[in-house]
Amino acid sequence: MPLSSFTAGSPLVLVGAGKMGSALLKGWLAHGLAGEAVAVVDPQPPDDSAALLTLAGLAARATPPPVKARAVVAAVKPQIIADVLPRLRGLVAADTVTVSIAAGTTLAGLAAGLGDTAIVRAMPNLPAAVGRGITAAVANGRVTADQRALVDDMLTAVGEVVWLGEEGLLDAVTAVSGSGPAYVFLLAECLAEAAVAAGLDEATAARLAGATVIGAAELLHNSHLSPTELRQNVTSPNGTTAAALAVLMGEGGLAPLMVRAVAAAKKRSEELSG
Repeated sequence: MPLSSFTAGSPLVLVGAGKMGSALLKGWLAHGLAGEAVAVVDPQPPDDSAALLTLAGLAARATPPPVKARAVVAAVKPQIIADVLPRLRGLVAADTVTVSIAAGTTLAGLAAGLGDTAIVRAMPNLPAAVGRGITAAVANGRVTADQRALVDDMLTAVGEVVWLGEEGLLDAVTAVSGSGPAYVFLLAECLAEAAVAAGLDEATAARLAGATVIGAAELLHNSHLSPTELRQNVTSPNGTTAAALAVLMGEGGLAPLMVRAVAAAKKRSEELSG
């Protein structure tokens, strides 16, 4: 169900043009969504989002348009979504599907604001901004097969999509892929700091660390091998990599630390979900 199937009379309405909202919009436009078939609602979009809108020949609206939407995407902060949802009811028709990317707001909470309608909760991550995101999604019982296919097309415009059978699993997803980019950025930071400690200057250390993380990620993306197999392939017996891995994989090393980190993020996600 391609994005080109949206029309001016049955549009895709994006509510919130922040970082994730603008990343989605950029992906939709690149995958065939016509400018006249999308309405952007944001009373004060950030400068970079405003620039994207101008480039696409679009203008953000302060209030929802007077139409029934085929799909609505609520890309607003969790702190304000409860106030925003009742204002979106006028967009919702019997065949409208609403997608929320507000972390911590449950399907039941979304339905309390929108009414008994088709709703999908989605958790995209920051790499969606460069088309390399991965989004986990879960649908309520009102979402039809056609609506699910439409949402899948909307989300794959910025990366991969994983559909979950249980809403509760979104807390684990938040802890892994939602927060995960920050863990990778921290790895690059720590690798650069370790390089400086080993004698390199800061600029060279940062360049080496960043390029290494990017290159390894690209290799993982393009390879048919698992992370374990790739790690083993780069590790010569009794070599330099093996010496480093003996530390990282030793008692109290990276694996148990990551388990604790993800558990802490999952717990916090559960607390925010109420």
